[in-house]
Order: sequence, then structure tokens, then C-alpha cells
Amino acid sequence: MKLDVILAADALRAPLTGIGRYTYEVARRLARHEEVARLRYFSMGQWLEDPLAALDSPPSEGAKPVHAPRERATLRTRLATSPLAVRIYCALTPMYFGWRLRGNRQSIYHAPNYIVPPFDGQTVSTVHDLSHILYPQFHPRARVEYLNLTLGPSLARTSHVITVSEAVRQEMIERRLMPPDRITAILEAADAAFRPHTPQMLEPAMQALGLRAGQYCLFVGTVEPRKNVERLIQAYELLPQEMRREWPLVIAGGKGWNSEAIHARMAKAQAEGWLRYVSFVDQRWLPALYAGARLMAYPSLYEGFGLPIVEAMASGTPVLTSNTSCMPEVAGGAARLVNPLDVEDMAQALEECLSNEAWQAEAKVKGLARASGLSWDRCVEETVAVYRQLA
Repeated sequence: MKLDVILAADALRAPLTGIGRYTYEVARRLARHEEVARLRYFSMGQWLEDPLAALDSPPSEGAKPVHAPRERATLRTRLATSPLAVRIYCALTPMYFGWRLRGNRQSIYHAPNYIVPPFDGQTVSTVHDLSHILYPQFHPRARVEYLNLTLGPSLARTSHVITVSEAVRQEMIERRLMPPDRITAILEAADAAFRPHTPQMLEPAMQALGLRAGQYCLFVGTVEPRKNVERLIQAYELLPQEMRREWPLVIAGGKGWNSEAIHARMAKAQAEGWLRYVSFVDQRWLPALYAGARLMAYPSLYEGFGLPIVEAMASGTPVLTSNTSCMPEVAGGAARLVNPLDVEDMAQALEECLSNEAWQAEAKVKGLARASGLSWDRCVEETVAVYRQLA
């Protein structure tokens, strides 16, 4: 039986991070999957022709390799700042979206970004994490209110939930948000572009970014409280001065919510010469940035999956990450785990990971093996299996 799939495309906009990357990788493979007869895109009440086309277009001549992400004044970004707008949106849009989706009872509607609108047919929702429930302090109040108002009704309209890790699946089961037999954990993966690089492959990106291959410790992610960047910087401050000079900390990621204090601490460290903030890295240079690092430090306080962990491992870069939420599951025994709340524990682990050549060699081998067991092709095959079960 061939499948007719409607994919919510709200997150398919540049720059692709997190949920946008997940949606893009799933959409690319669904578009050419032999069991999918038709794939259509729906976003904010509108039918879209081909949202992948703009994302797949090659960069224009003279495009800068490093840039700050351009803020887009979308409806959702405006909602994030206004509780009143959230309540109005949640009251009015379900009826409108349901009306726009009418007449598609034979289709499967997949919402890769949590929220399923009213729909006559079978529905799938991807729940990436429950941070708005577990750690509401990590989000603007309006965003928490939006998810609190919409997730419950959305799950009531959802035939089956996909979570991006077993950890999130268990969180949903513990909170009785969905019966266990209607939740499937399907892990994400790194793109094929993330792989070990030769010195010749690294050179263009290193020159463009002003870095030296193998001579920096890397963090990739949005700069916001949940990512624990401030404690990472505090831990790095405890390292011997010569180590910080030899392997400076490079932080790559856009400015997130409530990050003013973090940016002030970064600016101080940058002035002292042992930290480099590159704001946002063009996708062309990101694989080389990972592959050129001596260590990937990702001590996040909470994740649904933690994609940078796998991207670093696939690049042959050793990883230090947290011993909480999904991160041990994603690392699969191939990373050094630390207590993300213990700055001294983190500092000791950073020093050992940066200086221990034997650990470096072992971590590279284990990381590559772990990353090779995860792929977007496998992710989409398991997703199509969910569709098939519903159809």
C-alpha cells in the first residue's frame, strides 16, 4: 500500500538547527521513498510547493563563511514574547488549520515539531523533548504557555508519537502523556558530511575561521541557559593557563534567550585570549569545524537527543558530555560523561580529555563506531514503519 503523507514544514527555514535539521533530513528521504506515493507540505495554515528547494540551493558567490543568523519576524517568534498573543493563537488557529486540511482523510499527517492540528486521518507527532515541563525556567514564559496550552490537545489528536530518544519516551510514559504502545523512540543521526577530514580538507575552513586544526576545544549550540555554556566557561577558567592558551575554547552558536550574562562572560574570556566566539558557522564549514577540534565539550543540562554529540563522533572528534537525560544513551559508551552541575568535575575531565593521548585515540575509535550505527536512512525507514502501521 502506497502512502500519502502530509508533512508539517514550519521548521524548514534557514539556518537549519535542531528541529529544522530533523525535518529537513526526514523530508529529503520521504520525497524519494518507494513507499511514499505523495508527499505534501503544510505550514501555518498554508500549502507549500517545495520548501526544500531554497534550502538545497548552493550559496551565492561571495557568501561569507561565518555570519550571525538573521532573525525572521515569523508569527512564532512574535508569539514567544506575548502570552496574550499565545492565548489568542491557540484559540483561533486549530479551527482554521483543520479547515485548510479538510478532505485528506486517506493521508497521514506528520508534525515533526510537536503540534498536530485537527485532522480527519491518521496523525504522527514527533516530540523532541519535554523541557517546557521539566525545566520551564529555560524558556520564555510565553513559549512555555504555548506548549502547555497546545501539547495536551495535540496529543489527544495524535495517533502515534515518535520521540527522538528512549529517554524522552520514558519521560512521556512516566507522565502518562501517551500509552507506551503508541510511542516509538527513533534516534536521529549525523549527516554524511560529518566525517574525519584530512589536513588538506581542513585547511580552507581553518583559514576562513581563523583556527588551527587540532588546537581548540569546541562547543556547538545555541548560547542559552539550558546549554550550560556559563559553567563550561567557568570550568575552562580552572584549567592551567598554558593549556587554555594551547587549546582555546571555541563557542559556535547563535544568541539564544536570556543569554546576556553568558555573553558578558564570553567577552571577558575572549579579551583574555583563551576563548573564541564565532556566533554562527555557515553549513559549508561546520563539518570541518567539528573535525578540526581536539575535543567537543557538550555539557548541556537537558536534551531530547543532542545532535552535536553524534556529529562530533562521526567527525572523529572525541566528546565530553553530560551524564543526564538522553546524553549517555546517545553517546553509547563512547564519550566522557560529567556532572554538568559540578564545575570542578567538568574542569578535571576537560584537562584529562585534552591532555591524555591514549584516551583521545580510544575515544575517536569508539565515537566513529557509535556514529556509524546511527543514520538518517535508518531513522526514516523506522518512521515509514510507523506510517505503515497506521495505514
